[in-house]
Amino acid sequence: MSGRYSRAWVEVDLAAVVENARTVARLAGTRLLPVVKANAYGVGAVAVSKALETLDPWGYGVATVEEGAELRAAGIARPVLVFMPVQPTLFDDFERYRLTPALGDADAIAQWTARAGEGGPRPFHLEIDTGMRRSGVRWDEIERVREVANTPALEGCYTQFHSAERRDGSPERQTERFLAAVGKLARRPQLLHVANSAAALSDRRYALDLVRPGVFLYGGSPGPGFPEARRVVSLRARVLAVRHVAAGESVSYGAMWTAPAATRVATLGIGYADGVRRSLGLSGRGQVLLGGTRCPIVGVVTMDLTMVEIGDRAVKVGDVATLIGDSDGGGGRISLEEYATSGDALQREALTSLGARLPRVYD
Repeated sequence: MSGRYSRAWVEVDLAAVVENARTVARLAGTRLLPVVKANAYGVGAVAVSKALETLDPWGYGVATVEEGAELRAAGIARPVLVFMPVQPTLFDDFERYRLTPALGDADAIAQWTARAGEGGPRPFHLEIDTGMRRSGVRWDEIERVREVANTPALEGCYTQFHSAERRDGSPERQTERFLAAVGKLARRPQLLHVANSAAALSDRRYALDLVRPGVFLYGGSPGPGFPEARRVVSLRARVLAVRHVAAGESVSYGAMWTAPAATRVATLGIGYADGVRRSLGLSGRGQVLLGGTRCPIVGVVTMDLTMVEIGDRAVKVGDVATLIGDSDGGGGRISLEEYATSGDALQREALTSLGARLPRVYD
């Protein structure tokens, strides 16, 4: 596989994505609404959605009309719920691509339901803000939408937890607020959903009618004490140059790293335009695997290239370095969590930062 790519690439284990989704479904005991926004967290929304079809999910969650249109163009027929607050000026596109909007104010709901045609009312989900304070109707102001939401088009209600991974009691409080707000509506909609990866994995009380796994599908961990996800992503880069660096000589822009002794540095064909954080070479924590051996990133990561200190290790041009995953052809592993933490990033950030110019190679 690696011989086909001259610079850098991402390897994706789709079977692992399916297995992680199966774990969530088993623990939650309800249907899945996999979140495939941001190109499935950088993994590939079309490939992931097609792989997950075998699990019969209810539908898929995205953030934008464009993301939904991409799934439709790829032949995905299940419901596609767009979680981003919707401007009514986009309603034509929602109808064109058969997308389900998330609505949270009375005016938008009225405009959407007024568009019902011969096929009957078009479904929407009502977003209820129970503590995120980002979008949606507040749980204690549900009366604002009660009348206009009393329509067969109201298919579902949902809320967003702000700290599900902390297990600090806030998911319970938010769920109580959510269910109390739903109870004030004229009727209970068919679908209630509140649980992200952390909530779905921690307690069936949050499962309700659907769960919305995200980062866990792609190999990320919600935190300590949660089930371990199967690794999905491996990030590879090829060695493009090897050079000697004398003691006292600097490497990369700003001369911010200086060799304390004579050494050798390998240049990798990957940089911050591909999602590798510039700070990794300055924090002292960024590492790659070459031949199963850990090598530190040194100097500022540049747009297209990253430098690593290899010392006297047997490294040559064309060798493959691993930034995430198991070493190519050798021992050792750098987990997604380690890679993200080394760059002071969340695992979600690290995945969604993987640049579009990196080929995705599906296994």
